[in-house]
Amino acid sequence: MHTKTFVAAAVGLGLITLSACGSSSGSEGSGDSKTVTLVSHDSWAVSKSVLADFEKQSGYKVHVLKDGDAGQAVNKAILTKDNPQGDVFFGVDNTLLSRALDNGLFQSYEAKGTDLVLPQYRVDQARHRVTPIDSGDICVNYDKAYFSKHKLTPPQSFDDLIKPAYKNLLVTENAATSSPGLGFLLGSAAEYGDDGWQGYWKKLKANGVKVVDGWEQAYNEEFSGSAGGKKAKADRPLVVSYASSPPAEVIYGDPKPKTAPTGVSYGTCFRQVEYAGLLSNAKNSKGGKAFIDFLLTKEFQDDMPLNMFVYPVREAAQVPPEFVKYGPQAKDPETMAPDKIAANRDQWVKSWTSLVLK
Repeated sequence: MHTKTFVAAAVGLGLITLSACGSSSGSEGSGDSKTVTLVSHDSWAVSKSVLADFEKQSGYKVHVLKDGDAGQAVNKAILTKDNPQGDVFFGVDNTLLSRALDNGLFQSYEAKGTDLVLPQYRVDQARHRVTPIDSGDICVNYDKAYFSKHKLTPPQSFDDLIKPAYKNLLVTENAATSSPGLGFLLGSAAEYGDDGWQGYWKKLKANGVKVVDGWEQAYNEEFSGSAGGKKAKADRPLVVSYASSPPAEVIYGDPKPKTAPTGVSYGTCFRQVEYAGLLSNAKNSKGGKAFIDFLLTKEFQDDMPLNMFVYPVREAAQVPPEFVKYGPQAKDPETMAPDKIAANRDQWVKSWTSLVLK
């Protein structure tokens, strides 16, 4: 959700399927020892003034290579790890972290400021191959106007979504191609267990859930509550998105609404965490370390929410009032240990694909 980021609404975390592109400040590539190359997904964003402060204070110029959605970017980084495209990778989340670590994508580095990261977000404490940068909650959003018009209470839980009252109302993303889609699948697995999530999805399919490739299509084309969905005359008043999507509708609304037109079903949330790491074989490891340190500074952590619509992980970082009012973090989101995700993710996605898409 930066302006383009609202094409990624709620997101640093929301994923858009675009061809790889690059934007740069300074010289291309990382062969120049005074240039740091960041590889990330398309939703990376930072205020120009904040990045300029880092460049001035560190002496490094930052080149940004945006490489598609998170899944695409991670896979490409793994394939090129012996001759990496850059020095730092930002945007691998907890749903894909084990894939990156098992493939040796990152080298060890304990960033300055790691001791200020909230304890619940710290992982890989023995080797420090990744540094937590932000968090967000993948949750079902609802169109307030639709539910008011139909005098229907919005769903609040996974169980509610399979009730007849909500038949043909939900759109979600493909778990095989979309990070929020995968997060929603993992949330259902956390809720219903290894043996129960497939039965849940059978009921959800029977209740008319619609599946599309990615977040942008689901939120901006299929969801009736979003600004884009209204223009597209969308007819689905429930969508898998983020808890931070309602604040984005307020902040970017034109005209700006007095209150959020969308709400969050907090009983459907799954906690997503994004990490940065120093790439193995990085050409400018010294500059890469300095950049990861920068990502944990209070200046960057305070700046990040309104650029990528995610929550900071540093203690005492500032959260915008719109987030507090319209999109607070879930109090009790579904979570799953990285090793459990690693052990089950690929098979679950395969089973989900067979069950839901065929």
